[in-house]
Amino acid sequence: MSDVPVSIRTTEGIDATAGWSELFSRYTHIVLVANSEQAQLDAVRSGLPDTALFVFFNKVYKVLERPFDGNALLVARSGSVGANIVYRREVGDVLNYFPGDRFVGIANLRVDAGERFSRAEDFGGAAVGHLDLASHFTDFYPKGRIPTSGFALAVWLAELRLGRTVMITGFSARRSASWKLFHQHDWTFEQVVLRLLIRSGTIVSAEGAEFNAYSAITRRFPELETGEVVFAGVEVLSERLEGANHEIDRLFSYTKFNRALHTFSRWLKPKKRKVKLAEKLKAAEQKSDS
Repeated sequence: MSDVPVSIRTTEGIDATAGWSELFSRYTHIVLVANSEQAQLDAVRSGLPDTALFVFFNKVYKVLERPFDGNALLVARSGSVGANIVYRREVGDVLNYFPGDRFVGIANLRVDAGERFSRAEDFGGAAVGHLDLASHFTDFYPKGRIPTSGFALAVWLAELRLGRTVMITGFSARRSASWKLFHQHDWTFEQVVLRLLIRSGTIVSAEGAEFNAYSAITRRFPELETGEVVFAGVEVLSERLEGANHEIDRLFSYTKFNRALHTFSRWLKPKKRKVKLAEKLKAAEQKSDS
């Protein structure tokens, strides 16, 4: 790989696309490991060369069973009060999973204008760069929602056209006992985009492309047009969704008392640390402006 730049070896101080492109271009494969029970980290790693970079996200202790000794980069997503692992005081716990010198550092990521970067010194001495994608998805992602970190990075890397293999594993958008699906993200939209990128060959899924039974219909019955299959699918989906909505309405009626009790109990709870910190930061900004 004589064409690979070698001047940038860690995330230290990177804050522009050119620097990030140079860092990622050092590796033959860029593997994004989702925080999911479906991630196949060991199987993926065993099938790739030692020149692959594995990218992890936030609370890696829920996806890693032991410290990772390969080429690794940690994405620390920011929220309204800074990087999540910073304000939750989890930096040390997370960094313990990357003890070797093959850890290239942290990418403090923000994908929305309301998210704040944390200072490099807040990350326990690790190399830190800042990746600002706050305006990158404004004309692309559904309004009122914000991209997940994995989706944002996968799409951004695909658009960079680095000439390196971008692989994803565990991007299932499935809830589990360990991982929630937060509603500020549009999981359906993300899955549609990722599947299109996988089928176009722009990115690679470690789990392989799922069999599309609907496209098989036109192969089985050549007399059917693709449009007819799509419209029939939409029609059936609409009817099933309407039926599901009817049952959901019934559930809302049955659980009215429980929901009222839950709302009241939430009102009694003291403010979370994140809310208090956000209010403090907002007050400090207003004071500095006046």
